[in-house]
Amino acid sequence: MISLRNHVISIAAVFLALAVGVVLGSTSLSNRVLGGLADDRANLSKQVSDLQSKQTDLSGRLTDADRYALATGPLAVHGALDGKSVVLITTADAKPTDRDGVAALLRAAGANVTGELQLTDAFTDPTKSDQLRSLVARLLPAGVQLPTAADPGTLAGGLIGPLLLLDKTTGKPQASPDETAAALTGLASGGYVRQGQGLHAAQLALVLTGGSVGGDAAADRAAVIARFATQVQRSGGGTVLAGRTGSADNFGPLAVVRADGSVLSTVDDVDNAAGQVVTVLALRDAAAGKTGAYGTAGNAQAPAPAAPAG
Repeated sequence: MISLRNHVISIAAVFLALAVGVVLGSTSLSNRVLGGLADDRANLSKQVSDLQSKQTDLSGRLTDADRYALATGPLAVHGALDGKSVVLITTADAKPTDRDGVAALLRAAGANVTGELQLTDAFTDPTKSDQLRSLVARLLPAGVQLPTAADPGTLAGGLIGPLLLLDKTTGKPQASPDETAAALTGLASGGYVRQGQGLHAAQLALVLTGGSVGGDAAADRAAVIARFATQVQRSGGGTVLAGRTGSADNFGPLAVVRADGSVLSTVDDVDNAAGQVVTVLALRDAAAGKTGAYGTAGNAQAPAPAAPAG
């Protein structure tokens, strides 16, 4: 007969055997899992290293391409805008480096840059759109007719376009010097624009903006710039809207223009040297009545305008 002590010892031995088996099994499993994870980590580390090498290589190539464009840009645009005048209109998020780079190329192309009008952050502020509409109506010079559209961008373009662009048929100003000064001063007093020294009307306009608009009401702000530039295009001999990388994506002003199917020319990479060359060439084409969507974004028609025939 099995004693109680032997029975307890037998049960204890069974549990001990189970415990030992579990420990040995889990240790073997853990080693296999850890070994697999170590292999995965090594593979991922190699992939990251390869990607970093490719990124470094591509960055180097882009830097070289930018240097090449900087060096050859003046030659590429030489004579493209001989005898033409261009006024710059910059938005609140436009970068001074982009403006200065394009302005230098405009002069290398033979253009006369007639000054700069800066649009402030208030210009695209949806909470101030009613005040802008009202101010535009009050400042309208005699003989200038506002468009029928009610959005603030189009209305502001209907006022500023004739102030800054010469009549494309006669080549003469569309408002008197006093009317122009009064209207621009009124807009500046309202906090919507800042005008540079010596600003006067030109044949062509370059509207220079930043990248994708962020923050609240991003779509509304982008639409104001897009509609403004489109209306300015209708006021003179040609206009180009140029923005930084990202300006043709999501809530960028160029994305709005391209989605609308507007005849306004756009350039979506003015933040690099090649894009600045393309901007000047797009203005050359705009003066000849040709339009296009240029740059590196997916919705661009081509990287640059085609070379003129002959």
